[in-house]
Amino acid sequence: MFQTFKEWFWLERFWLPPTIKWSDLEDHDGLIFVKPSHLYATIPYAFVLIIIRHFFQKFIASPLAKTFGIKEEVQKKTTPNTVLENFFKHSTRKPSQTDIYGLAKKCNLTERQVERWFRSRQNQDRPCRMKKFQEACWRFTFYLIITIAGIAFLYDKPWVYDLWEVWNGYPRQPLLPSQYWYYILEMSFYWSLLFSLGSDIKRKDFLAHVIHHLAAVSLMSFSWCANYIRSGTLVMIVHDVADIWLECFDCNETFSFVWFFRILYCTLILPLHYLQPFFSYIFLNLQLMVLQVLNLYWSYFILKMLKRSIFTKQLYLLYRMSCAEERSQKLAVKNKREIDSR
Repeated sequence: MFQTFKEWFWLERFWLPPTIKWSDLEDHDGLIFVKPSHLYATIPYAFVLIIIRHFFQKFIASPLAKTFGIKEEVQKKTTPNTVLENFFKHSTRKPSQTDIYGLAKKCNLTERQVERWFRSRQNQDRPCRMKKFQEACWRFTFYLIITIAGIAFLYDKPWVYDLWEVWNGYPRQPLLPSQYWYYILEMSFYWSLLFSLGSDIKRKDFLAHVIHHLAAVSLMSFSWCANYIRSGTLVMIVHDVADIWLECFDCNETFSFVWFFRILYCTLILPLHYLQPFFSYIFLNLQLMVLQVLNLYWSYFILKMLKRSIFTKQLYLLYRMSCAEERSQKLAVKNKREIDSR
């Protein structure tokens, strides 16, 4: 049964253009072509990256955080209370006044004590600034290194400057060593992010991150097996450049959103000049559109956050101005009283 499924899964009409056979992509004359078995290496490399990340966060990110004044925060443990804990986990983290009144009666506490317990419990789950910095520092460092490597791998490749070259000779395009390592490192990194999701800080857009990592691994695996290596390297370099700034300033996802339209043009429109639409062409573009929807989501999310940040800053400035004005008025009244008393 497994053999039957395997034969069906690797049917040429799913992966390759019409008239192309898997035999056309066998190694010959010193030319090496992609093989699905190459991707097995990404799993052990992912665990290697997790080990490297552990030591990086301990010996590089933590001292760096302390130089910026970020210290380890000791979270105060909330007094255990089964009734309140069950309500916190299964009902709501922010109970209404009616809920507080009922819980106070049930636990033989005052309403004030219940309010304090929920505030303390919320603070207990609040992510530590040190941990947030360590995670962001690791991702920033990897994106920076892989971007530099990507530029070194791609700067002299003709398809970077002329998108028509992406499809010239497809799918009989041999695999270059630089393309192999670029793909393997990228996939290993996203596997490592998936494996560490359980221990990383859970963000508000947790589900979007899960979808993004799964889509990235799926897209890279599929593009590898169908030999969409050239377009795949372009997608990776665009996202890596944007992700550097995203980790640094929580912005610039719009960069990949804008430039990704150029990639979609390359994968959606240009291939039709070379070959007829086939299954993997459609599936590839569907996956790219999923990534583009996520880019749209994060662009909206980031712009919303920036708007809130600017608004908060304006409120803070108004507050400072009002305080300064109030102090000046008090000082003027005080001086007037001193003058009158003389």
